[in-house]
Amino acid sequence: MLSKNRLFIVIVQAVSIVIASAAVSAQSSYVPHRVYDARNKRFTDFESMIADVMSADVLFLGEQHDDPSTHQLEAATLEGLARRRSNVVLAMEMFERDVQRPLDDYLNGRMPESAFLATSRPWPRYATDYRPMVEFARLWKWPVIASDVPRRQASLVSRLGLTGALDSLNKLPADRAFAAHDVICPHDDYFERFAKTMGDMPSHSGDSTKESASEKVATIERIYQAQCIKDETMGESIATAYLAAPPRALVVHVNGAFHSDFAYGTAARAQRRLSGKRVAVVSFVPVKDLDAADGKDQRKVADYVVFTLAPPAKP
Repeated sequence: MLSKNRLFIVIVQAVSIVIASAAVSAQSSYVPHRVYDARNKRFTDFESMIADVMSADVLFLGEQHDDPSTHQLEAATLEGLARRRSNVVLAMEMFERDVQRPLDDYLNGRMPESAFLATSRPWPRYATDYRPMVEFARLWKWPVIASDVPRRQASLVSRLGLTGALDSLNKLPADRAFAAHDVICPHDDYFERFAKTMGDMPSHSGDSTKESASEKVATIERIYQAQCIKDETMGESIATAYLAAPPRALVVHVNGAFHSDFAYGTAARAQRRLSGKRVAVVSFVPVKDLDAADGKDQRKVADYVVFTLAPPAKP
């Protein structure tokens, strides 16, 4: 027979679970979507996807940052995982490593939310986009990992290049600890995709006519190196969290889709550090017409592609 204290704890935990599930359900309700199983080249349903990826060691949720439906479905993914397993760790690009302490203090009830938000540099639209996930994790007592490198360090790399930035950071051991110990920046398929994307964007100098071809190449190289230190740091954060968690934990990492699409970027960096572990990738893709989405152009993007209905264009 349960003691009164133990019974009280069980009741509180049960109520917390109900509240957490209700919060996500109320926020998500029904979100129009289609799920494409890229490995089997067929459409499937959301619950079948969750039933599969729950057995992974690391799960990437690659998002388009400005898509409300994506954020609702990410929260629904956490709810689906919570119904199937308890040992989950939530890691997020949206928090940088140097704010892990206030994040932990808030999760553990040592800091009010107002103070947490004042010290953790939350992303814009945190209240609508990411708070539901953090609150769900808090109620389920899941750890939440601030995985990204501090923005000031990535900016330093984009200005000085990787070697120059690391030389500067190595003189500040406390600051250097917030970036990955090992930073590898190969010119591989990921680099080619990154360079093409950057080449399609306006010049970072503000006036492309003032940059020579060699200057453009050098600019893209430095920005790619900044991307590398982000990917390496997030990959290291994921691997560290996985190895520190109880056996058979699942680390769920939320990030911009470019960091995990095609299992490149952060996904590849995490896989390198977790050899033999299963890394699954889900990519959320907003489209104008769900019925027209056939998955043909996304068959290699991720294990699962979740098409969402893009919000109407602003007039």
